[in-house]
Amino acid sequence: MSREAINVGVVGFGTVGVGAVQLLESNAEWIAQRVGSRVVVKTVSDIDWSRPRDFTVRPEQRVTQFEQILDDPEIDIVIEAIGGVKVAKEVVAGALARRKCVVTPNKELIAKHGGELLNIAAEAGVDLAFEGAVGGGIPIIRPLKESLAGDCILRLVGIVNGTTNYILTAMTQEGRAFDEVLKDAQARGYAEADPTADVEGFDAMYKIAILSSIAYGSHIDVNKIYHEGITKITAADIRYARQLGYEIKLVAVGAKADDALDIRVHPAFVPAEHPLAAVNGVFNAIFVQGEPVGDLMFYGRGAGSGPTGSAVVGDVIDCARNINHGATGRVPCRCYQHLPIRPMDEVETCYYIRTRVKDEPGVIGKMATIFGKNGVSLTSVFQPMLEDDEVNARGLAEIVWITHVVKEEKVQATLTALRRLDVVSEVSNVIRVEGQ
Repeated sequence: MSREAINVGVVGFGTVGVGAVQLLESNAEWIAQRVGSRVVVKTVSDIDWSRPRDFTVRPEQRVTQFEQILDDPEIDIVIEAIGGVKVAKEVVAGALARRKCVVTPNKELIAKHGGELLNIAAEAGVDLAFEGAVGGGIPIIRPLKESLAGDCILRLVGIVNGTTNYILTAMTQEGRAFDEVLKDAQARGYAEADPTADVEGFDAMYKIAILSSIAYGSHIDVNKIYHEGITKITAADIRYARQLGYEIKLVAVGAKADDALDIRVHPAFVPAEHPLAAVNGVFNAIFVQGEPVGDLMFYGRGAGSGPTGSAVVGDVIDCARNINHGATGRVPCRCYQHLPIRPMDEVETCYYIRTRVKDEPGVIGKMATIFGKNGVSLTSVFQPMLEDDEVNARGLAEIVWITHVVKEEKVQATLTALRRLDVVSEVSNVIRVEGQ
């Protein structure tokens, strides 16, 4: 029998908290129709109520200590929207232990402690939902858990960080440098004052860890995932990518091969005809290859008050329905194995290698010999026209190499040998090629 009302407490009233509460209150009528009960935001906790917000709550809903929400026996569902790990874990674990369902979009928390928290939820007989942790408003967690539960997921490749995708798109379309576009992204609110989590690949790493854990039923140690950011991408790399028929994207890859997982985050050349190549600006997309379902792509806005708030509210509705039907706590951690993550040296893909060399006869031949000795087969080699007059004056040329599929360890051995050649001034950049 449905309750008259199901009460919600919100911990953290920043971007995500505001978006969730605004949606719960503005769409209260149709949410009640879908749940069978009114879903009421009873209490919101935040340590600073003086901050300006586009939307706020009544004074009687406000508290400053999250314990006031956890200790309130009338609150049925807690939304954790503070981010980070230490305090957020205390909030989530404390709410679950008090038999309250929890909704969180906290990707770092779920990536590092999701299995532990899911088991606490199952023991308490309540739900822990986290659709908003990956892809903002894009539904991807629930489809992997439920709609594709009968499929064998072969590979996940995603653009899962809107900040870096915005930066790379602006660099590509406007020809601006990384530092300049980053400042613009910060001014627009797309990048944090400290952008490290985004531009160095940490954010994407947490998200692909969550998706891979669900897709392959394995516990994932995020500390073993290779991650590389976009800070080394230059206008020259973007220009050559386009000349070769590619776009540069920060991709998160999750795949299973034999009895190991291939999970990594790094910039990549993506073929222009691949669906991910057309994902621009702050949009995200996750490309899923499954058997027998085939290829699927989930696309939409990956962050922000509206998209993430939408995912959070969807989880709240799901939890509320389960409360009404006495069906909470059905889903403990389903990670039934501990598959190792393949070391980066063993990963196989193609590579773009940009080098600066002495502009003299025989250089390409000497370098090609190095590639051959290390077992690296080449797809193409070209010498672009250098636009840097200072470099031209030093008698240097630029040579770009694209390899066939090869193990990372062979490429690294090749790079070491190339740097020792007296004709090589520098190896300017190395970027992997995905989606062939």
